[in-house]
Amino acid sequence: MTAPQISPYGSWKSPITSDLIVAGSIGLGQIKLDRQDIYWSESRPSEGGRNVIMHRSPEGITTEKTPLPFNARTRVHEYGGGAFLAADGVVYFSNFSDQRLYRQSGDAAPLPLTSAESLRYADAVFDRAHNRLICVREDHQVADREAVNTIVAIPLGEAEAEQTILASGHDFYASPRLSPDGLSLAWISWNHPNMPWDGTDLWVAHVQSDGSLSDPQHIAGGKQESIFQPEWSPDGVLYFVSDRAGWWNFDRWHPQGEVESVLTLEAEFGLPQWVFGMSTYGFADSDKILCTYTQNGISHLAILDLTTRELAPLDCPYTSIAGLQVNQGQAAFVGGSATEPSAIVQLDLTAKTFKVLQRASELSIDASYLSAPEAIEFPTENGLTAYALYYAPKNRDYTAPNGERPPLLVKSHGGPTASTSASLNLGIQYWTSRGFAVLDVNYGGSTGYGRAYRQRLNNQWGIVDVDDCANGAKYLTAQGKVDGDRLVIAGGSAGGYTTLCALTFRNTFKAGASYYGVSDLKALAEDTHKFESRYLDSLIGAYPAQKDLYDQRSPISAVDRLACPVIFFQGDEDKIVPPNQAEMMVNALRDKGIPVAYVLFEGEQHGFRKAENIKRALDGEFYFYSRVFKFYPAEHIDAVTIDNLP
Repeated sequence: MTAPQISPYGSWKSPITSDLIVAGSIGLGQIKLDRQDIYWSESRPSEGGRNVIMHRSPEGITTEKTPLPFNARTRVHEYGGGAFLAADGVVYFSNFSDQRLYRQSGDAAPLPLTSAESLRYADAVFDRAHNRLICVREDHQVADREAVNTIVAIPLGEAEAEQTILASGHDFYASPRLSPDGLSLAWISWNHPNMPWDGTDLWVAHVQSDGSLSDPQHIAGGKQESIFQPEWSPDGVLYFVSDRAGWWNFDRWHPQGEVESVLTLEAEFGLPQWVFGMSTYGFADSDKILCTYTQNGISHLAILDLTTRELAPLDCPYTSIAGLQVNQGQAAFVGGSATEPSAIVQLDLTAKTFKVLQRASELSIDASYLSAPEAIEFPTENGLTAYALYYAPKNRDYTAPNGERPPLLVKSHGGPTASTSASLNLGIQYWTSRGFAVLDVNYGGSTGYGRAYRQRLNNQWGIVDVDDCANGAKYLTAQGKVDGDRLVIAGGSAGGYTTLCALTFRNTFKAGASYYGVSDLKALAEDTHKFESRYLDSLIGAYPAQKDLYDQRSPISAVDRLACPVIFFQGDEDKIVPPNQAEMMVNALRDKGIPVAYVLFEGEQHGFRKAENIKRALDGEFYFYSRVFKFYPAEHIDAVTIDNLP
């Protein structure tokens, strides 16, 4: 092996190119088990982000179920999730273009179940006794009112049959779940201004012989307790995850009984319900749960004995686990690690063996080009501690000149009620293999560290998250690991807001990139979809009563304080953060004479799904920094137009 070439950070040639990333990658989403059959969804950038349902037979044959032009994706809550169900060999799915539900039997063409009215569906379960689907419905039929969410029953006997509303009156619903005997239905509801991680209510009602519900009973939850994933055990006990003790842990409810704690541990068995269909556990049998939980940013897999209440960790090669489904001696989940891309993984519960069914990427990258994440803690404001994953520059072919320190890219995740993951992220490796250090911050407000840490962001969005990102960068600078004159920050959506706040209200960073980020909180409060329409009540304060606070925390209101270059990426069909949010900021920077770039993608919504746009954004951000910091990329990169560049 030849000696590494001496070259400045940022000028290293990397085998991890944007073409490689988008050409060889797919998104892996929802998983469903139907007896011994395994189904999952794939999002394909090469097909414009189309979502396709895949089927794996017990014989090990994998086939594609979703024909063109169908796209299995729902827009309930705009973020979707829970877009399909498989039952008795039949697939039911929501189609993105018309939001109708379709039924697909075997290899036959999908047939519509619902009309083309302005109705959306998600999170369905099959009610075998009444030959129907029970699911969440979101009604957009009246344009000048807020969408109406309910739980409905959809008969399967004929197309476009009349639907029955089973539960209504609350602002939001999720997780309808039938008991094994079909006689009880559990579900979750919540109301404005709560988000599902703030407080939800768990209900159970009796299913009458005619399919209607009677005697709804409030089981657990409230405004200060978040309930996640109710599931019935094979013997009819209702289990769920609650954070009433400070962490998302297991509780259970026996019919005609009281709620009791099953496990208390400083670990998170629940997740923020940004999408439908999220799952962290399932029943191996009546006495055992297979579950995944998070501690210190790392996922673990374990068996919970429901009799002894003992938790036994399993030896598992995956540090990021999502979408766990369990039945009939097997489990399936999306698993990833620091060195392996995410994959659909099958687990034999008897042999405790893992089998990869589909990888997000078939790319094989030499580990000498991959930077392993280091979990770090660092001091932040008010004597508190914050958390992040640190990635050092790594490329076997290069070393930097003596005395040079690398530029640092700080990543602020979206949500903001979410978290970063330790699984292999080629988007991060793109940077580290070119000579950047990366700090992926789990700022105060992130999940995975208990309810108190999650609530640090209450009324403090734009302050706590920004302080933590800035303090993480300062911490690495003080340690001599990065160049304090080349600190940049980037984020998408809520992370884009954190990015713009950090660039506007702090002097830590020298440049940044906003991906569909919020610049005007008032505009967001006045012009967003139902699910998040009151989210800012907890993050900022009540609107319009505290309008002044919204002004103070909005980067657009303080653009005179912004004095460093920024690049903006935006989808022209984004309903969550409309393009005018970015354009107001871009125009202000242009008028100030500060270097600024604006890349608008046609046909994209909140998050980019098309391969060519994912590539363009990644390369465009790198090109922008190369011009700002005056280093020379090793490969040709298509230029982006930068206004006011000296």
